[in-house]
Amino acid sequence: MDLKLGFCLTLFLAFVSLPAILAQDIGTAKILVDGTKRVAEIDDNFICATIDWWPRDKCDYNHCPWGNTSVINLDLSHPLLAKAIQAFNHLRIRIGGSLQDQVVYNVGDLRYPCHPFRKMKVGLFGFSKGCLYMRRWDALNHFFSKTGVIVTFGLNALYGRHKLKGNAWGGDWDSSNARSLMKYSISKGYQIDSWELGNELTGNGIGASVGAELYGKDLIKLKSFMNSLYKNSKLKPSLIAPGGFYDQEWFAKLLQVSGSNVVNFVTHHIYNLGAGNDPSLVKKILDPSFLSKISETFNSLHQTIQHNGPWASAWVGESGGAYNSGGRHVSDSFMDSFWYLDQLGMASKFNTKAYCRQTLVGGNYGLLNTATFVPRPDYYSALLWHRLMGKGVLAVRTGDSPHLRSYAHCSKGRAGITLLLINFSNQTRFVINVENLMNVNLTTNGRKIQSRNSVVHSIKKTVAWVGSKASDGPLYREEFHLTPKDGNLRSETSVLNGVPLVLTDHGEIPKLAPVLNNVHSPLYISPYSISFIVLPNFDAPACA
Repeated sequence: MDLKLGFCLTLFLAFVSLPAILAQDIGTAKILVDGTKRVAEIDDNFICATIDWWPRDKCDYNHCPWGNTSVINLDLSHPLLAKAIQAFNHLRIRIGGSLQDQVVYNVGDLRYPCHPFRKMKVGLFGFSKGCLYMRRWDALNHFFSKTGVIVTFGLNALYGRHKLKGNAWGGDWDSSNARSLMKYSISKGYQIDSWELGNELTGNGIGASVGAELYGKDLIKLKSFMNSLYKNSKLKPSLIAPGGFYDQEWFAKLLQVSGSNVVNFVTHHIYNLGAGNDPSLVKKILDPSFLSKISETFNSLHQTIQHNGPWASAWVGESGGAYNSGGRHVSDSFMDSFWYLDQLGMASKFNTKAYCRQTLVGGNYGLLNTATFVPRPDYYSALLWHRLMGKGVLAVRTGDSPHLRSYAHCSKGRAGITLLLINFSNQTRFVINVENLMNVNLTTNGRKIQSRNSVVHSIKKTVAWVGSKASDGPLYREEFHLTPKDGNLRSETSVLNGVPLVLTDHGEIPKLAPVLNNVHSPLYISPYSISFIVLPNFDAPACA
């Protein structure tokens, strides 16, 4: 869009919307960004999604939202599935989930029969052991290669073990089946970026648990034969573990026992919104103070890694917000992006290298619709993050408003910075003033504005400040404003800059185009909205 046209359009929209604006509370917010140093760093492929093992008869709360979306039966030939993945230009995908530790790989000498999952009351999570046939493994890897997927595969950590009391499992891990799968994959030339051992076996476990000392010894064994099998390979996969809920004592013990440079990435799972049928689910998602509580987990894990395994880094290996398949008509709606994007920003501040969303498709929390593979709102939120937010995480401060969240990163693949702004208020429309701590010479009164005269005065006064190198190029910013269709937070359609995000007439993922505005024009953030703001001219030495 032409810059003058964009500016004129903004002015026109501002004037025609003036009656609605005056009916809202108007507030100003000063955002201070320190571009002199990185406070944390994420991976280039920070955005990750999972593919789970659940069969179609996995049900929660009298609803069965999985369909044919498992590792075993996902329709790999569906054109929209490939297009949705390829839009990321290398999407990280983790294969794993609750049934992971019951999967037998149909290769080599088997300890157990290899049969499909079936319902079984006495089975873990109500299912029998399942089977991964090599013809399906071949098909998955051909699909991943074609679509540019970065693959993480979760191995069965209970193979050969037996149940003790309660959730506890004991005995030695039989690594033969995992080793056979690895050898087969190498012989076929399949590129596995990382192998993960076990799913939610940490602490007291979910369904099953393994002690940290046993787990640490298993990881030593796994790393040893990984090094042996891949010694002549150009690709050296990472070892990630333990893929469970954070328990400080357990995680510390695991790192101490496994020792230096065995585990490359420490993975933990988060479902901080509670059960999918929790009547307070919506309230939690829209409450910034509640969402902030999980920062204690991020911080504690970061400290545990620093003290016990500084060679490793953290991943969120699985997170769907609400457990038991997510919240129906919540996890699949625009509303969920308030939780999702806020947690992406929060995780980044604690050096989390990757964040795997449960799921790519399947359950109520899938990024894609279970039946049609049509992208849901969180898909577009993830795609915008992936394209705009770079590796470098910057310090940012946001005035006194508890309803406005801000995160700042170096822009991805270009100069400048990108802001993620989340307005949790249902009534306040913010006029934003961005300031560079390197050269703060413009100020804005951060108090709430009540009179019409003060609104007009603030709009004239508030500008975005980009620093001492502002004249090095065109003085514009790129704005990506996300709102729900028809103002309905439960809508399954996001609106970007006034345009609904729907597939094109040819079934393609729509373009995510910004609005260009002069950097000195007012920046508005509407109530209950999410915005990515790209400032190409922001002077940030840490991003050079």
